[in-house]
Amino acid sequence: MHSRLENPVKYQISLGDMLVPLNDLIEKQIKLEYSGIIHCINCGRKSSKSFNQGYCFPCFQRLAQCDACIISPEKCHFDQGTCREPAWAEQNCMQDHIVYLANSSGLKVGITRATQVPTRWIDQGATQALAIIRVRNRLQSGILEVMFKQQVSDKTNWRAMLKGEAEPLKMEEEAALLLKECDSELNELKEHFGFFAISVLNGIASVGINYPVVKYPEKVTSFNFDKHPVVEGTLLGIKGQYLIFDTGVINLRRFSGYDVKLSH
Repeated sequence: MHSRLENPVKYQISLGDMLVPLNDLIEKQIKLEYSGIIHCINCGRKSSKSFNQGYCFPCFQRLAQCDACIISPEKCHFDQGTCREPAWAEQNCMQDHIVYLANSSGLKVGITRATQVPTRWIDQGATQALAIIRVRNRLQSGILEVMFKQQVSDKTNWRAMLKGEAEPLKMEEEAALLLKECDSELNELKEHFGFFAISVLNGIASVGINYPVVKYPEKVTSFNFDKHPVVEGTLLGIKGQYLIFDTGVINLRRFSGYDVKLSH
């Protein structure tokens, strides 16, 4: 899905060469039908199985964006000369990154490339988010995330996120407290990487995000195209990468590359 920060967030779904607006379909009966065909989102080849949310197995093994360091950025090995795709890493990993706090199902710490703000926050279903530190590359952001998650979770409880809005937090106060608790470790990292490599973002206001949801489910039941190729029901809302129906929810990002027909 594609998203744009408005009030509420605007969503579009990519179906073949078309971008279909989704907000207009809320409170309408819609059907998603999976044909059984998967095409790799990188090379386009037909695949019998999806790896890492949309890739064929050869691409999954070959691409840097499918390496373990994408999930664990503190394990970045670019400087060791062992990156699968150095040119890709130059454009994606060796760029400024943001360390942030978000409130999706409660307070969490996360990282994203600077150009992915606020898209990353929307993808996670955050209702509040605050950028707290800017660094020079993905490795540095990953090391900071590991440090901060000793104090704050780095996970989202997706079921809780889909059951309603998170309790509002005073994000600036939470950030100040976290930075104070980690002050000595942060100073050590500044000395290691260089003072200008790590910039604390003072005076930045938190961002509030409102999602197009008319009703949240009391119980979260997840659809899976691999088990049930047809998903249908009344669309009650969209949050993060999830479509919320009166019959259940589905994470569309999980099924990237799947050939799906939308009807309403």
